[in-house]
Amino acid sequence: MEFDKELDARGLNCPLPILRAKKALTEMQSGQVLRIVSTDVGSVKDFAAFCKQTGNELLAQTEANSEFTFFLKRK
Repeated sequence: MEFDKELDARGLNCPLPILRAKKALTEMQSGQVLRIVSTDVGSVKDFAAFCKQTGNELLAQTEANSEFTFFLKRK
């Protein structure tokens, strides 16, 4: 999937991946896609809830080798 910006949140625990993603999204244009890589297991639920609350769209999420990758589309 194509993306406009990438955030490496590996090694960060809740709430840091969400906070960093929120900051990155504010610097982006509407419709742009942010790719986030996280190792925090809780980030799966966190990003789903974050998108529901903020109106940003969770386009996809995958897991491989204990790393979670999220694609968020800026509202």
